[in-house]
Amino acid sequence: MGNPLSDLMSTLRSGNSTAPRLTWYGPDAERVELSGRVLDNWVAKTSNLLQDELDAAPGMRLRMELPAHWKSMVWALAAWQVGMQTVLDDGAADYMVTADPESAEGNYDAVIAVALPALAMRWPGTLAAGFLDYAAEVRSHGDVFMAHAEPDPSGCAVVAGNGRAYSHQDLLNGFAARHDEGVRLHVPAGNGLEGALSNALGAWRHDGSVVMTHPDVELTDKLLAAERIHGS
Repeated sequence: MGNPLSDLMSTLRSGNSTAPRLTWYGPDAERVELSGRVLDNWVAKTSNLLQDELDAAPGMRLRMELPAHWKSMVWALAAWQVGMQTVLDDGAADYMVTADPESAEGNYDAVIAVALPALAMRWPGTLAAGFLDYAAEVRSHGDVFMAHAEPDPSGCAVVAGNGRAYSHQDLLNGFAARHDEGVRLHVPAGNGLEGALSNALGAWRHDGSVVMTHPDVELTDKLLAAERIHGS
């Protein structure tokens, strides 16, 4: 059995790969739209950063200290594609990815700082020694991901906020929410990262797409119509 996330990414970049799969509305009128092909490109680059620069391997643990955001979706997909566990509770991990590196505590092989603004080319400020600047590093990595080792399908993929573990084999069936075929799903970022990941996986698994909105963005009738949000 292959890696379910590799199969999902292959599906997203095939067919109508220019159709939007992930749309983000952020503060200050920020709008980011990722087609299947562009989403796959971001995930591949991030997977290569993990595997080639940080020596990440299947079974290693990545703690996600990010809000629900389009970049946190990329990071989770990349970790799962490598075969890593994403840790959404307070458990120990090999790596941490965070939007607030000054508050990072714990012993990690690497802490990766993620600047959330879409146009950020580097972290806005000085990072402590040993911290990696995601925005400055990710673009130098390859557009195609080739795994050095396949993950064990029965191995852990997600440790949820309540401590429950989900395997790679069950990632799209157990952790992913159930949604209509071809859904154009609204995901409010204010509901948290775990729910956003589950809902996005459920939508993509059924050939759908996601519109994620920051808590400061008002979900108006105009936005709903413009983005053709439908289904559940």
